[in-house]
Amino acid sequence: MGFLKGLLIRLGATAVAFWLATLLIPGITLNAESATETVTTLVVVAAIFGVVNAVLQPIIRTVGCGFYLLTLGLIALVVNGLLFLLTSWIAGEAGLPFQVDGFWPAAVLGALFVGVATWLLGAIFDRD
Repeated sequence: MGFLKGLLIRLGATAVAFWLATLLIPGITLNAESATETVTTLVVVAAIFGVVNAVLQPIIRTVGCGFYLLTLGLIALVVNGLLFLLTSWIAGEAGLPFQVDGFWPAAVLGALFVGVATWLLGAIFDRD
């Protein structure tokens, strides 16, 4: 039961982080018609973001290990921005009203903001 609770808290925290990102970062939009559609879209986009990160992040880190060392980890900002943009593209293909306008600054700042906000919310709600 602890695993499911942690997963749901992380999903909820990521959805809240995406909602805050749509409010604070220009270029990230959510054009939903109702509150129900907004919440559903945020949860689905958070799930897509989680799957994209879980599947692609380890592969990218392994393949691009040299770039991470060469740039002292700063390439992670570029990678996270691209994964954020990929999430937006997948959401668009799924017919969700979530959109990121471009790589810089929307996707990079969005990925940075969502990562920090998810971490903070996860720490507050203590997934363990």
